[in-house]
Amino acid sequence: METARLNIKQWAEDDRPREKLMQKGAAALSNAELLAILIGSGSGDETAVALMKRLLSDCGNRLKTLGRMSLEELTGNVEAEDPKTGKKKLARRYKGLGEAKAVTIMAACELGRRRMEEDAVELPSIRSSVDLYRYFLPQMQDLFHEECYALLMNQACRVTGKMLVSKGGLTETAVDIRLILREALLRRAPVIALCHNHPSGNLRPSMEDDRLTDRLQKACRMMNIRLLDHIIVADSGFYSYCEEGKLNG
Repeated sequence: METARLNIKQWAEDDRPREKLMQKGAAALSNAELLAILIGSGSGDETAVALMKRLLSDCGNRLKTLGRMSLEELTGNVEAEDPKTGKKKLARRYKGLGEAKAVTIMAACELGRRRMEEDAVELPSIRSSVDLYRYFLPQMQDLFHEECYALLMNQACRVTGKMLVSKGGLTETAVDIRLILREALLRRAPVIALCHNHPSGNLRPSMEDDRLTDRLQKACRMMNIRLLDHIIVADSGFYSYCEEGKLNG
C-alpha cells in the first residue's frame, strides 16, 4: 500500500504535520504540510498532504497563485473519465476539498497578504543617541517617577518592539536584566537599547546606573545581542553611555 493512501494517523510520527510542527517548529514544514494542517483531512483516495501537494502543483507551487484562486476554482467540478465505463462525467477537481476547507485556505492567504502589508510599513530607525532620545522623550518628559524601557530592534536598528522594564519611585527603579534578555530572545531582536529617566533633572548617571549598564552589556555579549546604547532622559536633555565612550562595541 502506498504511503499516500494511508491515513495521516498511520504515518510515522515525524511525518505527521501537526506533530512535526510541535516538535520541529513551523519552519520545518513544507507548504503542503502547512496547508494540510489547515484543512485537517483529505479524502478516501489521498491524504491531506497529498491533496495539498496536488493543489500546489496546479498553482505552479506558488502560494501567490493559490491566493488568487476563487472559491469556485477550489471547489468546482471538472470533466473526467469514469475508469469503469470510460465515459466522461463531472467530478470534483479536488476531492476532499469542500467549501469549509476552501474558505479556510482563502482566509489564511488573506492573512498572509495583510501581514505583508504590515511588514511593508517602514519601522522607526535608531541611528544615534539623538534618535533614541527623540523616540522616548514624548512619554518621559512629564513623568514624576522613574521608568525604564528596553527598545528591541532588528539588525538594521529598526524598532520592532518596546517593553516597560520597570516603574519605580522618585529616585530609582529596579531592573531585572533577565526579563530584558528573555524578551529580546523571544522577539528575535539582535539589537537592544535601554532608556530611563531622572525626574530630579540630574543627567549624571548614578553608581547603580553604571552597574546596571555594565551587567547588561556583559549579559548581552554572552547572548550575542548588541547593546546599542543606554540613555538617561531629564528635563535638560539626555546622557548617552555610547557617546560618553562607556560602551565597548
